[in-house]
Amino acid sequence: MIHVPSRLPGESFSLYHLEETMKPLGYVINGNWDYDHGYFDYKIDNRDGYTFLRVPFTAEKGQLDQPGVVVKLGDPFLLKHVYQDKLDDHAMVGNVGASFNQFQEPKEKDGDVSKAYTEIGFSLVKELEDALL
Repeated sequence: MIHVPSRLPGESFSLYHLEETMKPLGYVINGNWDYDHGYFDYKIDNRDGYTFLRVPFTAEKGQLDQPGVVVKLGDPFLLKHVYQDKLDDHAMVGNVGASFNQFQEPKEKDGDVSKAYTEIGFSLVKELEDALL
């Protein structure tokens, strides 16, 4: 994991405004959210695992499942998940197999992020700062 310096941490926005601004830039709300915190993810690459720019947020006023919630942004960081190279011999292929294999444990939850992706992450944060601040 690589922290990306930013002016975003501590800034508050309505979650609706963030979604309206960030989704057109390629961000999605990560499925691993809770009522008080979550993440916006930008997938940079999916070769040899997944490399993301992740922007955390916490609920400041309200809960994430309520309309009008206000959230505070945290420190953006780059993250790489490296998945298993091979599945066991009995793994199915195709859409049905993929629906089960998506839950496999990563080989490395915090893989090495290449320098090229680090530079991309820094430019993505700059773009996001320009859009939000």
